[in-house]
Amino acid sequence: MRKINIFILLFIVLISGFTNLWAQESYLTSSPEKTYSLDDLYQIALKRSEKIKISEEDLYITERTKEKALSVLVPRFSAFGNYTRYSEEKMAADTVTLIQPESTTAWGLRFDQSFTLNGKELIALGIAEDSIEKSKYDLDAVKEAYLFNVASAYYNVLETAKAVDIAMANVERLEAHKNAVNVQLKIETVTKTALYRAQAELSKSKAELINAKNGLRLARNVLSRAVGLEENFEIRKPEFKEDFSLDNDIDSIKKEALFDRAELKSLSVQKKISEDMLKYSKSAYWPTVSVEGVYQKYDQEPDSSMVNDESVSVGVMLNFTIFDGGLRRAEIKESLAKKRQAELAEKELSKEIATEVEDAYLYLHTQMSVLKSLEDQLKFANDNYNAVSKQFKYGLANSIDVMDANTLLVTSETELSKAIYNKQLAGLNVERAKGTFLKTITGRLETKTEK
Repeated sequence: MRKINIFILLFIVLISGFTNLWAQESYLTSSPEKTYSLDDLYQIALKRSEKIKISEEDLYITERTKEKALSVLVPRFSAFGNYTRYSEEKMAADTVTLIQPESTTAWGLRFDQSFTLNGKELIALGIAEDSIEKSKYDLDAVKEAYLFNVASAYYNVLETAKAVDIAMANVERLEAHKNAVNVQLKIETVTKTALYRAQAELSKSKAELINAKNGLRLARNVLSRAVGLEENFEIRKPEFKEDFSLDNDIDSIKKEALFDRAELKSLSVQKKISEDMLKYSKSAYWPTVSVEGVYQKYDQEPDSSMVNDESVSVGVMLNFTIFDGGLRRAEIKESLAKKRQAELAEKELSKEIATEVEDAYLYLHTQMSVLKSLEDQLKFANDNYNAVSKQFKYGLANSIDVMDANTLLVTSETELSKAIYNKQLAGLNVERAKGTFLKTITGRLETKTEK
């Protein structure tokens, strides 16, 4: 009996071990961390973004609007049929003439077409074609703005991750300094106030580390929502091989922006549409011509020789509105106002784009200029901290000197980190401001796909 119990116990232990091992393997294989580059995030965002899909549906709708406008130019064919059953058959009292048959059947085919003499239907077709072009520019503008938001979220994650590293290094340095103060306190070369100051600075650095980690978590959530990623993901740091040059002067970049920006192209098309809409409204003063052709077959029971059982007819009708209560005049005035709005909106956007280009250009220039100075500042701050730490170890510097040197080092690391990532984002912002951001991305993604 004892051997049986031992065997059962060993069997249970083996089964539990295999179960735990299987569970660990399943966990590792079910939720692997995926690593994405910035281009990978661009590609995923283009496929999953709801905003982009909404804009794509707008383009689809305008394409169907063109089909509706084109259908007006095609003659309309229809078939009709009618069967009537009467209560009784009636004959004339003094003759054998049939007054009311027992039943009648009529069927036939009809085609009809109407058009305005000034080509209103062709104007509507042109407006529909221009609307498709405008929707394409609007789609490009939505894609460009959304992908720039993705890039901003991506660099924000990198910046906050670097902030966490800086905060962790700061905690380690202050922990080491606190231990050094304890040593100095034991040999009575410093007072207890130095220890209190070191402990306070250490507690502060730990709080800053917690804030940095929470900031990183929030930045990851923002990026995850923007792109549509799963919870477990990692991003690859950029290699920073792309160097944004400022060879072109700011006026050249402004001209390029006024030529390439999708939003401005969209407004330019909108202005053309408003001009065509004015022509469309004025066409209400032109006559409308309608052409109709009908083939009809007629049967009745009982049959009568006096009834025409088959007929073919063609008709033309001219319709001209003489008085409409001021409707046409109001529509023309409305179209004129919309035309003026489009012209003003185009001028306003041109000014905004020029200001945006200048702001992005100067910001990039600033980041490129301060980067070398911040690199030197970090080098000097690091050397200063190492020197002061050694001096404190040998009693040649006090704890306040170490705190000041550490604060300068943390500030230098933080400012350099921000400048590095801000420079990359500023370069992308210049490309977006001048209207080449989306072209650059799509061209690079297409090249990768072909490879």
